[in-house]
Amino acid sequence: MTNPWEEISLDDYEKHMSLDSVQQLQVLDSIMKEQFSAYPVETAAVLGIAGGNGLEHIDTDKFRTVYGVDINADYLRAVSQRYTQLSGVLKCLHIDLINEAEKLPQAQLLIANLLIEYIGYGAFQRAILQTAPEYVSCVIQINTDEEQWVSESPYLRAFDRLDEVHHQMEEKALTAAMKEIGYSLILQKSEPLPNGKALVRLDFKKEG
Repeated sequence: MTNPWEEISLDDYEKHMSLDSVQQLQVLDSIMKEQFSAYPVETAAVLGIAGGNGLEHIDTDKFRTVYGVDINADYLRAVSQRYTQLSGVLKCLHIDLINEAEKLPQAQLLIANLLIEYIGYGAFQRAILQTAPEYVSCVIQINTDEEQWVSESPYLRAFDRLDEVHHQMEEKALTAAMKEIGYSLILQKSEPLPNGKALVRLDFKKEG
């Protein structure tokens, strides 16, 4: 059985995410600008890179290597074509994070935006232990509507199968899961969205 994310076209995903009623692409772009500049690191891994939204904020004077990881090979091809200016810095990796975490390279900063809800806390813990970052910066979606966690849009049918892999996110549960593997919360920030949802950024630092 394929992962639903392997079947969602990048065009449908990006058009949905950038609708005025959703605005997640725009908000995530500004969050990623902060994520890339927040910490003194030279290497980063972006898990669930999709079409590469936010990668234009990578400072090639600062970063030696940035890994872009996704389960969808078409997304990775699009990223490589869109961000030729990052050639030599950006390395795209086709990895199924639920089943192939051991393939992940190590990096000082791990960024995971709207990803944990599709792999679960356990798989996310395994990915972090493999990557062994100093800092983890992630964004989760907090929903006011339990029934309808994908925002209403003309592209809704594209996301029909996501129920198979979706996990409801909760800040306290994520913080507890991170604590279990030795990471402490150092930043929590909420960005409201137009449709009653919110994107919550949680940053963690490796203890010791």
